[in-house]
Amino acid sequence: MRPSYFKQILISICSIILVTLSMQDAQPQAWSSSLTLVSEEKAAQPVNEPVPNKLPASNKKPLSNRTVEYHISVKLRDDIRHLDGQQTITWHNPGRKPVTDLYFHLYANAFHSNQSTFMKESGGKLREDQATPASVGYMDVTSLTTLEGDSLLPRMQYVQPDDNNAQDKTMMRIRLPEPVAAGQSVTLIVGFTVKLPEIFARMGYYDNFVMAGQWFPKVAAYETSGMRGRTTEGWNLHQYHGNSEFYSNFAMYNVLINVPEDFQVAATGIQVKPATAENGRALHQYYAEDVHDFAWAASPHFLYEEYAFSEEGIPGVRLKLYLDPAHAALKERYIHAAKSALIKLAKWYGPYPYSTLSIVVPPKGASGAGGMEYPTLITAFAADKDNPGYELERVVIHETAHQYWYGMVASNEFEEAWLDEGFTSYSEDKIMEAVYGVVPNLRTEASFITDPAPLLQDAWKFDNHKQYAENVYIRSKLVLRDIENQIGDDQMKKVLRAYFQTFKFKHPSTDDFQATLEKITKQSWDEYFERFVKNNDTADYQVKSIAVKPLKKTDPLQYESNITVQRSFAKQEEMPVILKFKDGTTRTKLWNGKQEEETFIETHTAPLEWAMIDPQQINLLDNKLINNYMRTETPKEWRVRWNIGTVKIFDVLFKGLLF
Repeated sequence: MRPSYFKQILISICSIILVTLSMQDAQPQAWSSSLTLVSEEKAAQPVNEPVPNKLPASNKKPLSNRTVEYHISVKLRDDIRHLDGQQTITWHNPGRKPVTDLYFHLYANAFHSNQSTFMKESGGKLREDQATPASVGYMDVTSLTTLEGDSLLPRMQYVQPDDNNAQDKTMMRIRLPEPVAAGQSVTLIVGFTVKLPEIFARMGYYDNFVMAGQWFPKVAAYETSGMRGRTTEGWNLHQYHGNSEFYSNFAMYNVLINVPEDFQVAATGIQVKPATAENGRALHQYYAEDVHDFAWAASPHFLYEEYAFSEEGIPGVRLKLYLDPAHAALKERYIHAAKSALIKLAKWYGPYPYSTLSIVVPPKGASGAGGMEYPTLITAFAADKDNPGYELERVVIHETAHQYWYGMVASNEFEEAWLDEGFTSYSEDKIMEAVYGVVPNLRTEASFITDPAPLLQDAWKFDNHKQYAENVYIRSKLVLRDIENQIGDDQMKKVLRAYFQTFKFKHPSTDDFQATLEKITKQSWDEYFERFVKNNDTADYQVKSIAVKPLKKTDPLQYESNITVQRSFAKQEEMPVILKFKDGTTRTKLWNGKQEEETFIETHTAPLEWAMIDPQQINLLDNKLINNYMRTETPKEWRVRWNIGTVKIFDVLFKGLLF
């Protein structure tokens, strides 16, 4: 039953007293009483206990504009299928206008039915992870009150700003009793229950392993005027989509997690004090500031290892490894990958400001929880291989790089996913090459781009997940590498460092990155971004035609070869053209590329056999290698262009196998 107003007022008064007392203490005081048990049969009942004590304000200067303050108590039921929680949230209005409505993401409702927007768009599949019949979950808001005890549940409604899908319940709106003035705040107490799905799409349970990602009602992002190019301030509102990840403002989190006593807990932030146990349950309290999300995982089988290290730009970090027993022998590889990534990222872009980084290795069968980033917590792929290759290091490095290109530079993953995944994939390749000598086959990856699309578009507007992945992960990275090829490695490092330093703990846009690039290089990149970022152009070079004829009255006999080359949307720079004659002679011509089309006239004692443009395949944005090469003569039954790109790809692949 919903608690009476009198009881809610009593709870509120107690909370205020606890806040006052906690602010007088030199050390944080953990809430020591356990949550009231909630009936398994009545999952919609609210949790009636107060949230954990508020912690005293930190003496250090905030790194971000902390828009939200969360104090959450959550209990994992004994069935390992449900969470019961209560949170006190304080939202600060960062804008200049009064705000009348508050919006929350209820991400777990994506799994409520196959009619949710997420399930309809994804078809119940994310990457190689397939939903099972048990992958059904939901989030119920069971109580919602003001500090004065007034219930706001009657004011709650689900909204679908992107597609008007009435079956989608991943976003809700609350009409506030009074507008929140500029610079002022509002505090609400929210009770909620979550039914966890069997592991799918980053969250859920598998056996007795739990991945709690997107597990609480989370306030949507509020953007002020000027942020990401906005002309007027307001909420950034999107449902949970099949391709989208997440976006929210920076916040402070104080979270008490109640689990069975034998469970280990990994969570965002720092553990306030050692866990306390009572009646077969254990309480774990975590605190995090200047982060925009909070996740945790739990299992009775984790093998826990902790390592302390510091380097320049890393002033004392505890690496915490929560390892599945199947990978016990691989623990040093996980730690080495995480250390190496942090060292390189700090050197190249800037210091890592947090004191922890937790690595969770899910068990075999829980792959849906793997390969994901959260602030100060990452998940590796599941322990389903006895002797994984470099994919072990690659995943750890990729997710660690997300601490920079997601965690600190908090771009909007709904609307500009390329700023998140593209920058992370670029950094991943650089670290893998620098630390492990694994050089990416960029030309091979470029050949995967079979369906180019604009990078700058909403994540759910790609035609399908394949097109999304090809462009957001691969083509985005190739655009960055192409920029690097044009300005040089040193200049690119300056650009990325300046971008990170300028926009860490902010929410930048594509235009912000372009402005940084132009500031460092002192040149305009408007046309480049218009073609390759805002549109789906590919930089195509081709041998358009070859014509060979013998010359009369020459001794010895001479042949004149006319070779026409062409570019479409390609950068204007010198490009080599190799000419191979039938007597084995080769010549290299250097095309300045200033004209869209040019014809070379060559005279030689043997006829031309073939011509090839861009033989080293340095143009990473060309995915039409079939027209880079042309033979002078082909049998009548094969009057098509030979794809020398295919030959080169096989050559690269074989070299990869050998080395």
